[in-house]
Amino acid sequence: MIWCASGQTSGPCERRSAGPLSGAPRPPLSSAGPAGAQSYQEQNVAEVTKELVEAAIKGYVEPHLQRDLITAGCVKGIAIEGDQVKVTVVLGFPARGIQESLAEAVKARVLTVPGVAQAQVEVGWKIIAHSVQKSLKPIDNVKNIIAVASGKGGVGKSTTAVNLALALVAEGARVGLLDADIYGPSQPRMLGITGKPELTGDNSLQPMVAYELQAMSIGFLIDEETPMIWRGPMVTQALEQLLNDTNWTELDYLIIDLPPGTGDTQLTLAQKVPVSGAVIVTTPQDIALLDARKGLKMFQKVEVPVLGIVENMSTHICSKCGHEEFIFGSGGGQSMADQYGIDLLGSLPLDIHIREETDNGRPTVVAQPDSRITAIYREIARRTAAKLSLQTKDYAAKFPRIVIQNN
Repeated sequence: MIWCASGQTSGPCERRSAGPLSGAPRPPLSSAGPAGAQSYQEQNVAEVTKELVEAAIKGYVEPHLQRDLITAGCVKGIAIEGDQVKVTVVLGFPARGIQESLAEAVKARVLTVPGVAQAQVEVGWKIIAHSVQKSLKPIDNVKNIIAVASGKGGVGKSTTAVNLALALVAEGARVGLLDADIYGPSQPRMLGITGKPELTGDNSLQPMVAYELQAMSIGFLIDEETPMIWRGPMVTQALEQLLNDTNWTELDYLIIDLPPGTGDTQLTLAQKVPVSGAVIVTTPQDIALLDARKGLKMFQKVEVPVLGIVENMSTHICSKCGHEEFIFGSGGGQSMADQYGIDLLGSLPLDIHIREETDNGRPTVVAQPDSRITAIYREIARRTAAKLSLQTKDYAAKFPRIVIQNN
């Protein structure tokens, strides 16, 4: 038996040097010979570098950002101590639902680096303000405003808006919801909120709160059955007051549930409200998609980025037999997304529980937190927030306000 360079024994082989072979194995070869010199095995341990770790992480494309975490600027720290690596990931969107799976995915990539024995990955998020329409100033205590719109009524826009807001809360964000439908407010009923908001000393309103969601609606200020017989200017003024005179508390996102169409309220929002992005809700049928395209083009004209499309009532699954049927057609939302180069954020089924739960004041995300439908809403919320996180940041709040006075 002889001692090979690998440190393992092998079978008989040809003797290449003079003198008898020793019966005991020789010690591992040394790189230098003198005592204390680095052993052969130690010399061949690969050196772990930051560049190697970054290259490994780049091999993982985060599905919500649709790019790797290095390129997206989400890797905030790489600490290396010998064969141990610690990676700190800070996302620009709330991600409680995927926090553990994302950490495991990045860890698996880091462990592929030669020489890495142990890897630790910490995943968190920090939500910052993003740019809005030109010349508009962001609202105090509100980082980002997302408008939820539809070209026509009856597509489930308000239901989508409230569940989107609650899904963002579930993912770890501070969220508000403004019901901008002055003629037909529905959020008080959907959130199960009764009573009137408190009026503070400066004549501002305290938002109503349900399920950790801050909310404001004209429906809190009038009787549920009282019709709003107002002309356009009164409606737009009411919207501005509800938005600006509410004491929102440190919101990461304010979801605005717009009325259907492209009328006065939408125009006011586009011209006077600092919106970071918009979500279009539609059903797969052609007539709904026709109107949804009008809403999308309206936002494009006023330079509000469209974050994506939500296709509601995409399919119906019979609660008795399980048969699935595309009663409003299929593929319409994806086709529209492809046509305009935007994302299809998700597709929701036509399900009786969604209707029942919102009618009872407990939307699906809170009524059935572990259901398949809630999982879809939370995935839509992550995709929406991730898409927004890639947009231009707003740095106006970092600069002091300069006031010029004439003495």
